[in-house]
Amino acid sequence: MLKKVFMAAVMLFTVIMFLSYEPPKNTVAVAQDVRTEAKTMQIKILIGEKTFDAVLYDNAAARAFYEKLPLNVTMTEFNGNEKFYSFDKNLPSLDKKVDNIRTGDLMLWLSNTVVLFYQDFYSGYNYTRLGKIKNPEGLLDAVGNGNISVKFEK
Repeated sequence: MLKKVFMAAVMLFTVIMFLSYEPPKNTVAVAQDVRTEAKTMQIKILIGEKTFDAVLYDNAAARAFYEKLPLNVTMTEFNGNEKFYSFDKNLPSLDKKVDNIRTGDLMLWLSNTVVLFYQDFYSGYNYTRLGKIKNPEGLLDAVGNGNISVKFEK
């Protein structure tokens, strides 16, 4: 009898442990990054004489942005760390607090404003991630001060 109770307790414990298991957060983040990187759209961002290769993520906002390409715009300087351009119509968005922004990040703000970040910083704002420049070296020099002409192309 004691053996049956012991086996039942072991089985119950095993079921509880199985149902309550959560993979480590780092593992989940890495798996999501790999999946996101595997489903990307390649684009080029031309600023003056410099061309940057970039990837767009696999989300509705990035796909809608991709469909607008090629796109020649004047991006407005803002805060000494970003350039932005506002569309007349909203793109699909799924805004989330991003915290750390990296040089070369391309994001959508308030559903209609595409933002290219040229310096790392912390932000409490919500954005939809569109993509990123693969190698942002030289981006700060390319964007310079003030408003700039930018061409996004497939």
